Amino acid sequence: MKLKINLTLVTLWCLSVGSTVNAQNVNVAKALAPAEKQVEILLKNSVKVIASEPKYIAPRTLENNQLKLVIGKDWTSGFFSGMLWYLYELTKDPKWLEPAKEFTQKLAPQQFNTGTHDLGFMIYCSYGNGYRLTNDTSYKSVIIQAAKSLSKRFNPVAGVIRSWDHNADKWQFPVIIDNMMNLELLFEATKLTGDSSFYKIAVSHANTTLKNHFREDYSSFHVVDYDPATGAVKWKGTAQGYSDPSAWARGQAWALYGYTLCYRETKDIAYLKQAEGIAKFILRNPTLPADKVPYWDYNDPQIPNSPRDASAAAITASGLYELSGYSKEGKSYRKTADQILNSLIKNYTSNAGTNDGFILAHSTGHKPAKSEIDVPIIYADYYYLEALKRSKGGK
Repeated sequence: MKLKINLTLVTLWCLSVGSTVNAQNVNVAKALAPAEKQVEILLKNSVKVIASEPKYIAPRTLENNQLKLVIGKDWTSGFFSGMLWYLYELTKDPKWLEPAKEFTQKLAPQQFNTGTHDLGFMIYCSYGNGYRLTNDTSYKSVIIQAAKSLSKRFNPVAGVIRSWDHNADKWQFPVIIDNMMNLELLFEATKLTGDSSFYKIAVSHANTTLKNHFREDYSSFHVVDYDPATGAVKWKGTAQGYSDPSAWARGQAWALYGYTLCYRETKDIAYLKQAEGIAKFILRNPTLPADKVPYWDYNDPQIPNSPRDASAAAITASGLYELSGYSKEGKSYRKTADQILNSLIKNYTSNAGTNDGFILAHSTGHKPAKSEIDVPIIYADYYYLEALKRSKGGK
């Protein structure tokens, strides 16, 4: 009798573990069909707006239920062209090729933009994917020039790349955790040119951020302000999270993804350990809902009456898929990524024909500023498509 009870307990334990990590594979083809239809609508609507207002180059979100497009220097300007490249890759349908090229070309002037740290988002998500899929040498030159422009924001004393130029009354040399995502552009430039200076800047930034941005539990501050003359840390806090010591959900996703790609490019085990630690913080967080789509900030006291952030979930899923290929916990990471992606597919996608063609709903951009709360946002769609691609294998 005792043996039977123990076996029953073991069986129940196994079932409970299985329920927390959905082992069901992602049906990419089934998810892709409605996504394609949505992006067709988004493309049509965006082209219409651009025809009447040519200063705009790409969609970003819905603002008061109206489609909002952005100009080239907006940090989100490269995601839509990146989505078009992913659809071309995933579907093999040539109908996506020309719009992908067209919207990528609109970003060409940004390769010379030295006023932003977001050139990785703007240029690598667009030209990077385009070059990977076409080997167009003109794309290669844009990537290299963008890396040169980004490198000009590096301070060798502090060892990091400056993020923002605004609000000089608040900080001197601010660096945000999001900036980890732009290092991929620099790693790629070294591979394309053989110039290791890009690589060294990326590694310096990653190492300094690892040292100064993280708490003992692997959660990250959003902003760290440096003294550009001495490199000393002056302040740690947030601009988009709930509070200075809180863990802003998208920031944790950027960190997970960023250190995973740094491990890919350097094979430095410190980066793998960091990515695994961040994953542990995210996935074992007591405020993470059962469907693994986080609230906008893990420390918001209004949870569960607080908005979710589907963009953070999509970024996390994509990062976990890649991390699963490097870590001893890979099988668990992949199962969790599958669960996140299946949750997004089932409960966070727009109803057919709604939201002006955005794929995902329920993202949160900047809650403290009361901006983009519980709306579709273009980078959520980008990383959702990337996660779909990665669920099939590869980075």
